[in-house]
Amino acid sequence: MSGSKVVLVTGASSGIGRACAELLSSQGHTVYGTSRKPSPPSAGHRMLEMDVTRDDSVLRAVATVLEEQGHIDVVVNNAGYALAGPIEETSLEEARHQLDTNFFGVLRVCKAVLPSMRARGSGLIVNVSSLGGVVGLPFQGLYSASKFALEGLTESLRQEVASFGIQVTSLQPGDVRTPITENRVRALQCGPDSPYRGAFETALGIIEKEERAGAAPELVARQVLSLMERKQVGVRYAVGHLSQRMLASTKTFLPARLFERILMSYYGL
Repeated sequence: MSGSKVVLVTGASSGIGRACAELLSSQGHTVYGTSRKPSPPSAGHRMLEMDVTRDDSVLRAVATVLEEQGHIDVVVNNAGYALAGPIEETSLEEARHQLDTNFFGVLRVCKAVLPSMRARGSGLIVNVSSLGGVVGLPFQGLYSASKFALEGLTESLRQEVASFGIQVTSLQPGDVRTPITENRVRALQCGPDSPYRGAFETALGIIEKEERAGAAPELVARQVLSLMERKQVGVRYAVGHLSQRMLASTKTFLPARLFERILMSYYGL
């Protein structure tokens, strides 16, 4: 894909989404960012209201871009959040909301943009997943589940739309310095008397320490820009510190029990 593109970036009010919107607009692309509570235009891109958990909100934002630009070349599905807590103590309501945002939110956006991309015979969809979609992380079970589901959706979708000239790929960031750390939602039932409390606090402390020392969100944005400039994109791309990318890759060849022991030891379990 070359030349100026029309790009839609979800979850663009901060973190990876904002970094993508700012970098891509600085490179001459027409960028629409979205968030539930949009701010005024920033660094050359426009912000639209979009709640990815609501069909009408998604359709309205996509329709606005199509009305103003006539087409959408690239979608970066970045909107999401992290839910933490023991699986046993995570309510079904909390679990549903995590999946509704991180997984079904992506599905809603894809369904909204695909008809126009199909009609035009081109398009690129970049789904921002996570290395937590490759490795199940302790006390991040529903977050990992949402990203594992997103990986499967991406694999299937790219096969289905390839004949229409549409490409779909997955980005798997490791730890990145974003507000996801401060905005992490904790399962309400996991209180001081929880039998998981000690292990949960230990593991979460390590997770959040790694996040605060993580890669800059601009690193992910540069990867998105690189993908936009390629004629063909692969199935997935890991982004972040080399040590984390290597750890995730060892899952494919280490015995499962050995990999699990290494992971549990790392998180103090």
